[in-house]
Amino acid sequence: MARAFSEIAFTQSVRNRQQELGSRDGYASLDAPEMEPGDKLTEIEARFIQARDGFYQATVSDSGWPYVQFRGGPVGFLKVLDATTLAYGDFRGNRQYISSGNLTDNDRVSIILMDYPNRTRLKIWARARQVPIEDGQELAAIVALQGYRALPERIVVLSVEAFDWNCPQHIPQRFTLSELAPDLTALRNRIRELEQENAELKTFLKL
Repeated sequence: MARAFSEIAFTQSVRNRQQELGSRDGYASLDAPEMEPGDKLTEIEARFIQARDGFYQATVSDSGWPYVQFRGGPVGFLKVLDATTLAYGDFRGNRQYISSGNLTDNDRVSIILMDYPNRTRLKIWARARQVPIEDGQELAAIVALQGYRALPERIVVLSVEAFDWNCPQHIPQRFTLSELAPDLTALRNRIRELEQENAELKTFLKL
């Protein structure tokens, strides 16, 4: 954890609650001026982000309600432009435009990126800027996805304010079909080998 994370996440209400429940002292050191801000992504975060095929994004409406949406695409569709900037193509969905509408009044977003096989989670707080495709041709070329049929309606640029890695304690371990594919292929090959051996053994016993 870093100071930037503490400044955003630990509001006075949160600090009061930590004090009530006995955890405030454990986090107090994050407020020290000499602490690193921790607001710039390192190569570790960049590699993790670029290996994901989706993330959860939270925005807030003008009535104060949070809205969480899953954003998905091919691996690496969320681009790391530099240590404080991310970008992705906003593909057309059901055309409710809830996230997009929320961002016109409040540019704050929080995203969570999950690696379920390794039970790892990265949280990022950022400011979002929506760029029309026609106004961001250079950005559009960066977020373009070769061979992906969906076309983005706009580009979302995220200016990172803070990030934090989560404890894996309650993260379930899950695997996608592509992640299981090598093991499944090996298993199918072994089954075919055993079936062939079984057939040969039956033929031998009939002799």
